[in-house]
Amino acid sequence: MPLTAEEKYRYSRHLLLEEVGLEGQEKLKQAKVFVIGAGGLGCPVLLYLAAAGVGTIGVIDFDTIDASNLPRQILFSANDVGRSKAEVAKEKLNANNPFIDVIAYNEELTNENALEIFSAFDIIVDGTDNFHTRYMVNDACLMANKPFVYGAIHKFEGQVSVFNYQAGPTYRCLFPTPPEAGSIPSCYEVGVVGVLPGIIGTQQANEVIKIILGIGKVLSGRLMIYNALQSSFTEIKLNKTVVEVFNKEAFLKFDYQGYCKVSIGMGKSIRLEELVKLSSDVFVVDVRGVWEQPQLESKNVLHAPLQEIAGYVNEIPTDKKVYVICQHGVRSKVAIDYLEKEYNYTNLINVEGGMLG
Repeated sequence: MPLTAEEKYRYSRHLLLEEVGLEGQEKLKQAKVFVIGAGGLGCPVLLYLAAAGVGTIGVIDFDTIDASNLPRQILFSANDVGRSKAEVAKEKLNANNPFIDVIAYNEELTNENALEIFSAFDIIVDGTDNFHTRYMVNDACLMANKPFVYGAIHKFEGQVSVFNYQAGPTYRCLFPTPPEAGSIPSCYEVGVVGVLPGIIGTQQANEVIKIILGIGKVLSGRLMIYNALQSSFTEIKLNKTVVEVFNKEAFLKFDYQGYCKVSIGMGKSIRLEELVKLSSDVFVVDVRGVWEQPQLESKNVLHAPLQEIAGYVNEIPTDKKVYVICQHGVRSKVAIDYLEKEYNYTNLINVEGGMLG
């Protein structure tokens, strides 16, 4: 469908570019891009793809907006806290550009729905924060023959690459096997500087636009690493290796969480509402930072920030139940895994969902 007069005026700066022009802008309008996650990476990707005039944008996220998301998830505001990320993203993008179609999927991406969803889009963009989803996305993109625009962030460092582009290297060429469980902490555990996902997300959006327009040198076969503290870019060459392509039946049965040794629902756990009903003398280890609120009111609470947990081992009992808590239930789980592995604790109970339950 050709551009309307309003669209030509809106995208006039693109039309002036020899590499884009009217034909290129119409390619953007016809393109269909699927973004996995409306978090730190997904927000800038979505904003810039919508602003560029990508005609159909899909976004999937089953999470809700939390106040702690706001410093880096720039699509959202304080008034959006508690609402669906996917639905709010759709509202905001449609408000920013009424000439595009945004499809919101307020659900989890799984083996069961990935292939069907991917089939409706041209390019898949990774805005996730875990290995098991990335391996699943990679394998689904291989099966569906879709390019996979990858991004990852950690503290002050980010990575960008494009996998499965014109039969180029895949994610499994970069990571043939998953890293050891717990060896790479998430942003929940170690934090991330707020501007970093913006820098990496806009790089991902740029790769998407280059793929659609067929211009420039796509980051296929190359991993770009950005260090925010040094303001430096490093590039690593990626070689194509022989990678098994699943058939549909094998893909549907594959346990990606087990493959990446993700322990879901394992071990002993309790909810906050159950914890507060217990006797006042229960022992609680709070692994949050001292600046986090609200604080637990009890004389039997040991405040032991996750990064310093080894220094508190002598204060954590081994002869009675110990309840470990954090803000969301993620860092407490990491603390328990560490203490069990390194110090042979067997009496630790995770407070699932943390203080915010």
